[in-house]
Amino acid sequence: MNDDLSKRRLGRGLAALIGEMDQPTPVETGRPSVNPDRLVPIEFISRNPRNPRRYFDETELHDLASSIRQHGIVQPVVVRTASTDRFEIIAGERRWRAAQLAGLIEIPVIVRDVDDKTALEIAIVENVQRADLNPLEEALGYEQLIAEHGYTQNDLGEIIGKSRSHVANSLRLLKLPDPVRDMLAAGSLSAGHARALVSTSDPATLARTIVSKGMSVRDAERLAQNDIKAQSDPRPAARKDDKDSDTLALERTLSDTLGLDVSINHRGNGGQVKISYKTLEQLEEICRLLERR
Repeated sequence: MNDDLSKRRLGRGLAALIGEMDQPTPVETGRPSVNPDRLVPIEFISRNPRNPRRYFDETELHDLASSIRQHGIVQPVVVRTASTDRFEIIAGERRWRAAQLAGLIEIPVIVRDVDDKTALEIAIVENVQRADLNPLEEALGYEQLIAEHGYTQNDLGEIIGKSRSHVANSLRLLKLPDPVRDMLAAGSLSAGHARALVSTSDPATLARTIVSKGMSVRDAERLAQNDIKAQSDPRPAARKDDKDSDTLALERTLSDTLGLDVSINHRGNGGQVKISYKTLEQLEEICRLLERR
């Protein structure tokens, strides 16, 4: 019960907490002013190895470093105590990296001593809200909270201010093989492209085709649908019962809404809707959604 209450409290207040910790304090002149707890030698600060963010654009880092050389660090880095005179970053790793490039000896910090769970929650929410994570990093962060701290997809949706289907669709990306994940992390594929490939027979090959031809998400969905249909019926001849564009569009809409694979087989005035799930949690979520209707 206490854990549930803490999750709800986090969902309502974490964004405000991040803003309070990680924003400059206005002064009478109206100009932003750094109001840190202290200045800390930069070598005494280390990154959080559990931070979901793994990729930092070098060009953007150098641009930020140039700004820091000219204006200093406007927003303090939020840290927690790791040991005597040593600190671990909670929020602001990008500023810390840029400060090193700028040659700063010490940086302003705000110290917030929180446990591993809260530090991870803050790191994920801060990065998601600022759109600093690529789709793969975001999915891995959600998976980490679910695996290590028992969050449900609904919990995560409330915390980050996204829909449950957004969380579910993000987690689907983790089913993809490493070559496709690498393209997703590098930005060669968008999340929309990658989601279309989850149920295909050879996602890596299709992903390379999508990238080499510069396909749109809609083109990628058609390519993936053709592959899936070929899996179910490998006959080379054209089929008379191929699904029309309206049925395929409805399948995509339902799949995106539920975060699960949906197949519609329409015959005359009737037909079947098939929803595929792989875990009991997904089945329970389907039941909850149906009961609400």
